[in-house]
Amino acid sequence: MLDDLELISNIDKSKMLDTLVQFPDQIKESIDIVKSKELNSFFKIDNIIISGMGASAISGDIVQSYTRDKLDIPVFINREYDIPKWANKNTLLISQSYSGNTEETLSTFKHASQRKCKIIGISSGGKLQEYCEKRDIPFIKIPSGFQPRAATAFPLFTSILILKKIGILKNDIESEINETIAVTEELKNNNNKTVPENNNYSKQMAKTIFDTIPQIYGWGIYSPIARRWCAQFNENSKIIARYDIVPECNHNDIVGWSMNPEFSKKFTCILFRDEDDESIYMSKRLNFLKILFEDIAANVIEIQIKGKRRLAKMMQAMYLGDFVSCYIAILRKIDPSPVDVITELKGVLAEI
Repeated sequence: MLDDLELISNIDKSKMLDTLVQFPDQIKESIDIVKSKELNSFFKIDNIIISGMGASAISGDIVQSYTRDKLDIPVFINREYDIPKWANKNTLLISQSYSGNTEETLSTFKHASQRKCKIIGISSGGKLQEYCEKRDIPFIKIPSGFQPRAATAFPLFTSILILKKIGILKNDIESEINETIAVTEELKNNNNKTVPENNNYSKQMAKTIFDTIPQIYGWGIYSPIARRWCAQFNENSKIIARYDIVPECNHNDIVGWSMNPEFSKKFTCILFRDEDDESIYMSKRLNFLKILFEDIAANVIEIQIKGKRRLAKMMQAMYLGDFVSCYIAILRKIDPSPVDVITELKGVLAEI
């Protein structure tokens, strides 16, 4: 079924799989967008808030994880209508909304403006662009026409490049981004819909996960990637999915698994493995989970991440999940793109 291109086209009417292959090009385009934008350095920044929802927020999670050992100031991801009390004139708010009309993000923008925070807006247009232009606030316009979750490269890499351009991120990131482009190009070439199942790892994984509930375990730099996989299973595959974080889950989650064999057989457990980044303690924990799940879950999948630099490895792991989630949708004969229930909720909220 996953090798029938005509059938895939009939199911994937909005061409999500065709959009996925543009990810490496989106990274390159983000570089050009930020290069062309005049941005002044900000002085006296004590903390950073990245405000957004959905894919915009997850891109913030990834920036936070990626810069954990690179920045001397904290990065806080905001998924609320307001901002923390500590935010002030020395706070940099990166306000992200793909459409530019996300109500939580717009509300946060207003709060930050009232608190005299330094603000940079990122969107494809909408009210966020209007808010920035009205207040003479720096604004980065990204391309429109995508499902937000299929355009994650734009807010993600735009944010990283902005932090570099305004002098907050002082590390050399050019080589990391170049490796990321190379790694995602290779993954695209090996996992796009024209590659047969017997040579296509994401198609094989989709068939393993199909008809089960995916449970994804992240750790370290793969913590936000696990969250992204879960969201992609929700939105693209239209299935229930769970994610958890090691080592925290070893203090609670494993007890539930150990005593519910009638439910555990419905799950496929997914572990990210990285021999270069795993400490001896993390390896022990992940090995323990693998052995536990082999006895009680339907399937266990270990995803072996290779690469030199962390950004490239994070994007390799994230991008693989994008393909897997879409192939599960195809197996379920469901178009990956529409998210009708979210549209319905927005309609209800608009009545307030």
